[in-house]
Amino acid sequence: MTTIGSRIDETGMLIRDGGAFYLRRDLGGRYELELRRTPVDLVEKRVRLVGTLVGVDLVNADGVAPAIADAPDPIA
Repeated sequence: MTTIGSRIDETGMLIRDGGAFYLRRDLGGRYELELRRTPVDLVEKRVRLVGTLVGVDLVNADGVAPAIADAPDPIA
């Protein structure tokens, strides 16, 4: 179990449900995301998420980027 305040660096599928965005984690489960910008171009695609766990299954995202081997760091 990951504790609140932990840094998160994971991959999965970015999904939108109503007005909220979620990461369907490759490791199982999902995180709800607090985002500074709306990544509509990445919905329903594999992404890398970097952020901080701020609640139970809630991540404040520093960045979301395509999950490919040569993708730039999402917080750079």
